[in-house]
Amino acid sequence: MADRNYAYDPVDTGTPVNQQTFRMEGGQLWRQYIIAGIANIAIASTGYSMGWTAPINIKLKDEKESPLGRPATSDELAWMGSLLNIGAILGPFIGGFAASKIGRKWGLLSSVIPLLIGWILAAVASNMALLYACRIFWGVAVGMLFTISPMYCAEIATDDSRGALGSFLQMFITIGFLLVYGIGPSSSYGAVAYVGIAFVVVFAVGFFFMPETPTYHLLKEDREAAAKCLSIIRGKSRAGVEAELNIIAADVSASMEKTATVADVFRGSNFKAFYISCALVFFQQFSGINAVLFYMTDIFKASGTDMDPSDATTIIGAVQLVASFITPFVVDRLGRRLLLLVSSCGTAIGLLLLGMFFLLDSLKSPVVSSISFLPILSLVVFIITYCWGLGPLPWAVMSELFPIEVKAVASPIATAFCWILSFLVTKFFPSISDSIGMHVGFFIFGVCCVMAFFFTLFLVPETKGKSFQEIQEMLGGGNKKSEKA
Repeated sequence: MADRNYAYDPVDTGTPVNQQTFRMEGGQLWRQYIIAGIANIAIASTGYSMGWTAPINIKLKDEKESPLGRPATSDELAWMGSLLNIGAILGPFIGGFAASKIGRKWGLLSSVIPLLIGWILAAVASNMALLYACRIFWGVAVGMLFTISPMYCAEIATDDSRGALGSFLQMFITIGFLLVYGIGPSSSYGAVAYVGIAFVVVFAVGFFFMPETPTYHLLKEDREAAAKCLSIIRGKSRAGVEAELNIIAADVSASMEKTATVADVFRGSNFKAFYISCALVFFQQFSGINAVLFYMTDIFKASGTDMDPSDATTIIGAVQLVASFITPFVVDRLGRRLLLLVSSCGTAIGLLLLGMFFLLDSLKSPVVSSISFLPILSLVVFIITYCWGLGPLPWAVMSELFPIEVKAVASPIATAFCWILSFLVTKFFPSISDSIGMHVGFFIFGVCCVMAFFFTLFLVPETKGKSFQEIQEMLGGGNKKSEKA
């Protein structure tokens, strides 16, 4: 067997070449950012579909603009908003199956089917049943993409850029939100749907020419295909990627020794990765992001501003986008834990201040008039710090923690759990807040963010710059042990 420090040059028939020589080939590592960016156009498309209700609900309430021929009721709009989450609960299992059977690339491309069906239904909708169906189809695509996209980005990334590529999800989803917030109010109902269709087509055409991940090819025991796509991703020669390919192949080879089942997710270090992932998506949803966005108009009204609600929504979308652009630049320098700590602390402060304001407002306190600036300040603090950590990093960390053979089984379960929580918050928080007070809801979410801070401080491992093998050793307490299947 060849020494681990040497590989064989495939051109020069067996001449040993020190792998350090391969590492000296600089390559074009910016390519992975371009490829991940094109992959995440689909995520931007889901952001566009998720944010679609903000401008469209106004049109559906207006008999002249509504395609229904009548104004939609509040109950119909509430169900329409919630049904996307139902589809998103199903989507991860379809996405996980597709990723393991047809590959990460074709799994991502297959999400085009439910996205397009959803937009076609939205474009031709003449009754609420079609709108309900379109929201469910979009939800299926969201669940698929939130499962496969982090997996794809993690598997094409180098160890020192994996956090940045994992953070693309939050950045691109805010691009989608901002786009629909910007064009929705001034465009017709049909025009908004046609832009949504165009969005999906751009992704399908662009991503068709992108490579599969080397990991998937190695799982299918096709080393040459893995080497070819790794050369494309790194911008290096076949010899230049040999050292990295050997490391990936070793990880894949170890994972292929057993086939993961659902039971394996709940054993040993896999279970540790699973409960950390589920806890992070729990704190993400119970940071109250959906509730805050739902009550955004009320928050602006409470501040006494005369700003148009659509303008306020666009401004907040812009704030989200700017904040989301920061994370990819700093996550691989500062680390996941530090950003999660800053994020949970900042969101807790923003929520507790919001809760305090609305408590004073409900008590008719005279102080309210002198602190009318507080709701908007709290909202901006919350949005910015959410986008720094609790928004993007649960997905990035999830894609890093699970071993290769467990990822396709565990990620869909954790992702579905996220969307179950999202459905519960979206569907029931408004009625609960109406009965017990908006301030109580914000206080509850604030406490959850405080819990997120301490959970991260004591239980979330730092994965910055670590290989997948090193992460598994860390989760296993430092010992690389094979666990019984």
